[in-house]
Amino acid sequence: MSETRKPRTQRQKYGEELRLRRAAAGLTQEELGDQVVCSPTLISHFEAGRRLPKPDDAQRIDRALGTDGFFVRWLEDLESKYADHFAAVAELEQQATLIQQFALSLVPGVLQTDGYARALFRAYRPNHTAEELDEAVVIRTKRARILDGPLKPVIWTLLDESVLRRCVGGPQIMTEQLHKIADLAETGRLRLHVLPYGVGAHALQQSYLTLMSFDDSAPVAYVEAFLTGHLMDDPALVAASQTAYALALSDALSQQESLALVRAAAEEHAHGQQ
Repeated sequence: MSETRKPRTQRQKYGEELRLRRAAAGLTQEELGDQVVCSPTLISHFEAGRRLPKPDDAQRIDRALGTDGFFVRWLEDLESKYADHFAAVAELEQQATLIQQFALSLVPGVLQTDGYARALFRAYRPNHTAEELDEAVVIRTKRARILDGPLKPVIWTLLDESVLRRCVGGPQIMTEQLHKIADLAETGRLRLHVLPYGVGAHALQQSYLTLMSFDDSAPVAYVEAFLTGHLMDDPALVAASQTAYALALSDALSQQESLALVRAAAEEHAHGQQ
């Protein structure tokens, strides 16, 4: 019995075309990477449809392959709804087999409730309409679809205790948000750990961090700050990020203790004790 193949996305078609054109030009991924001024790993992500080249990269690809602007023109039809610094990360989330995320002050986007996400967008968009907020919330919460699968991706979530204590959107929204995280952990869909205040300084105190691993490609790391983010595929940087995550995780509470702390924080918000 033949296996039904999943339809390819436009990004995957873009990547497949790039692979075919590169092979026809007699270039390896490393040789094309040298001409595009990027790593062979990044070329492999392009060809797998996990990431899209930036416009400048697409121009260099066209020059290297002699494709007369083909990849630049196609790229224009694949614009993401996400901010430029996050578009590639949103795509990678959908294909990762393992996601390890750390949040310093806010609940990670993939776990946010509608109310929590709306409160965040309202806080830093001083001039906004209800329609704009609705669109932003829908785009963000759509990312949670990766949780619909019962097994993949495997998701580890490491939270600084400050994530639990900062009341975003009011007591009711915060209570709902924390119970959602705890529910996901209790059902086994999420591995949850909290770094309590008592730990003091820890290895990830300076940055939000997400690590992603894949079945058939090298892992990546992503760090984020205000209106900017940096996706890393350099093996040395990814390895350093993995080490920092492991160090921070070693200082965290156990899952059972973390669950108890999250539930307690939710009740404190519910009773106005934060």
